[in-house]
Amino acid sequence: MPLILGANSVSGYTVKNSLRFNSGSSDFLNRTPASSGNRKTWTWSSWVKKSVLGSGYQFLFSCTDAVNSTGSIGTNYNGDNKIYFRDDLISLELTPSAVHRDLSAWYHIVVALDTTQATASNRAKIWINGEQITSFSTSTYPTQNSDGSINLVSGSYVHRIATYAGSTNFFNGYASEIYFIDGQALTPSSFGETDTLTGIWIPKAYTGTYGTNGFNLQFKNSASLGTDSSGNGNTFTVNNLTSVDQSTDTPTNNFATLNPLYANSTGLSNGNLDYQNTVVSWRSALSTIAVNKGKWYAEFKFIARDTASADYGWVGVCDVQEAQSFSGTFLGDTGTGIAYGTQAGDVYKNNVSQYTGTNPALNNIIGIAMDLDNNFLYFSLNGTFQNSGVPTSGATGTGGISITTTVSGYYVFGASSYDSSAFSASFGSPVFTIASGNTDGAGFGNFEYAVPSGYYALCTKNLANFG
Repeated sequence: MPLILGANSVSGYTVKNSLRFNSGSSDFLNRTPASSGNRKTWTWSSWVKKSVLGSGYQFLFSCTDAVNSTGSIGTNYNGDNKIYFRDDLISLELTPSAVHRDLSAWYHIVVALDTTQATASNRAKIWINGEQITSFSTSTYPTQNSDGSINLVSGSYVHRIATYAGSTNFFNGYASEIYFIDGQALTPSSFGETDTLTGIWIPKAYTGTYGTNGFNLQFKNSASLGTDSSGNGNTFTVNNLTSVDQSTDTPTNNFATLNPLYANSTGLSNGNLDYQNTVVSWRSALSTIAVNKGKWYAEFKFIARDTASADYGWVGVCDVQEAQSFSGTFLGDTGTGIAYGTQAGDVYKNNVSQYTGTNPALNNIIGIAMDLDNNFLYFSLNGTFQNSGVPTSGATGTGGISITTTVSGYYVFGASSYDSSAFSASFGSPVFTIASGNTDGAGFGNFEYAVPSGYYALCTKNLANFG
């Protein structure tokens, strides 16, 4: 599935927010319908950006009692990285043959139930990115006119998003533009369209009706993340989610995160923005988006210190191809890698000290300004650029470190740790609280410190314009 480049949408429709779910903090939304809706016919639509693979069931939407998973839409069925739709009440189970492993891209998932259909295979359907799934590893369809569990109002049954019973199988990732249409079996064309310039499936505004229990979650209000924007007032209760979980990482502007598919990474959480090594060995986490030109800015908050291993933590950049050979090393120990250390504030390139900056304290923020037009890298600590660096000095490179471009020429941001030092990355949509709030020159991102003029957050709208 393609990475969405949000700057080229001909429709002009912009999705402003998503909600970031993290299993470690048991994040979910729930609502108990006051009255029964249509249990034979409905549509669910959502854009989803997953954060983990192969970790067992992860529920996107469900209707269950306190224990049982009765009706649900989810991912990672049996740890197999597949999207699935099942309803035990009517013996329905659809599991596509295809797996979905891309943790850098947004997927549009649409599921429709219509048990009134005479043909069994028309009673339940799944679409991903506008394409109907027709190949299944498991396909069991309900009997005609049977009543499913979604919209069931009985006893302790509850509708939930990102879990099934509020205590296990939580979803890890981002969700945006969640629609539930009660009483209609719709197709993806109600919620998305193909961009005529790129051929990429993109969101569009839904203009239809919702039905009794229908809702639309846009996550616009950080103080009330479960607000229903449909006009029905079917607002969800928020559990363990806070304002920092509201994200601007959306299907129309996809932000970089840290890549769990990189073989040397370990200990990612919170939408793959928090990184803490979990082994006594060198490990690194690198950004999902690599760039070979332009000027880019990121921040890394130093959130945990490992004193037992002399606090071996580093943040910086390296060539993405060279990173594939990392073994027993850190970002600043490689030919193209440049990194700022938390042990003494040293800045290293190819295991050679370039200068000693201010030693970071816990909860300090290290800024990285990467100029790939002039091939210089600059570090800041709490907004002050080290080594008297001037990121806007262009070809002069005042206070910058020369970037070596001898491998692929594509660079990624990242962090390294020997033991349990931890960082929280911000490519413009952070998981940590921002006190001041600064955007880049294009109006994107949310950073603690001012973004140098001409530098941009690492997101697809900026990538399309400046990368």
